[in-house]
Amino acid sequence: MTITPPHLGSPSVWTDTRLLYALEEVVEKELNRHLKVTRDWMPHEYVPWSDGRNFPGFFPDGEVWSKEQSKVTEIGRTALVVNLLTEDNLPSYHHEIATLFGRDGAWGTWVHRWTAEEGRHGIVMRDYLLASRAVDPDKLEQFRMAHMSEGFQSDNRHSMLHSIAYVAFQELATRISHRNTGHQSGDPVCDRMLSRIATDENLHMVFYRNLLKAAFEIAPDLTMQSVRDVVVDFRMPGHGIPGFERAAAQMAIGEVYNLRIHHDDVLQPVLRFLKVMELDELGPEGRQAQEEVGMFLGGLDAEAAKFDERLAARKARMAARAAV
Repeated sequence: MTITPPHLGSPSVWTDTRLLYALEEVVEKELNRHLKVTRDWMPHEYVPWSDGRNFPGFFPDGEVWSKEQSKVTEIGRTALVVNLLTEDNLPSYHHEIATLFGRDGAWGTWVHRWTAEEGRHGIVMRDYLLASRAVDPDKLEQFRMAHMSEGFQSDNRHSMLHSIAYVAFQELATRISHRNTGHQSGDPVCDRMLSRIATDENLHMVFYRNLLKAAFEIAPDLTMQSVRDVVVDFRMPGHGIPGFERAAAQMAIGEVYNLRIHHDDVLQPVLRFLKVMELDELGPEGRQAQEEVGMFLGGLDAEAAKFDERLAARKARMAARAAV
């Protein structure tokens, strides 16, 4: 059933401002739930400080970085850099959501709380990478400067609904990427750190997913169209990182994040929770968007199957070479 809040007018004239007001009560409810279940944690407690030593520069005993000093695997190093550089753009992300959601009331409280929690992720990851000498610190800083100097502009500036739909999927995608990076890193300390970050990302996903569910109840056709647009054109926020395409290909082969993971572990869980393909009280535009989501998922699943075959063949070749 479509719910029209009092004083907000007909669903046919929904605007971002009207939807912001309509969802304010849901935001407050979800914010209170989030604050009850989340647990503050200290980034410095997850960093192996005793492994650290000086780098060259102002310290006469500084030691030049080399790959042999790193405990993490090659794929772990690549994914860690991508994940950290993505987190580094937090100021731009904050600007985006503060502009769309505002800085007042429950919306504003959430915007600032989310930003504060996300800030921990970049702090702990950089401290870990430098203390453990997991990556080349000079290249890491050069990449950071290049990435942040380009700024960030969301693909989902069409409306506030597009942004809510995007982050509902993106937060889960980020959680999966962090967890798989930890599993593939080869370092239990790294795995534990990224597991802690992934817990935060999952709670953020739940917040936005529940908000998106409420949006379906208020404005189902507009929400379905927003979900369609986001699902079809989804890109991770770090796509502007120098060398992202090559790194993404390596992460796909390394099973950190690929088409199969995106389809099975990101898109499908959110869509099933929202019962997107089961909604039947939609207008013509909503039904068309729903059909397009189904068609896209079918095509993506087929592409993922082809990728799975290529990956299995690659593993078989590598196993055969190793056996010689």
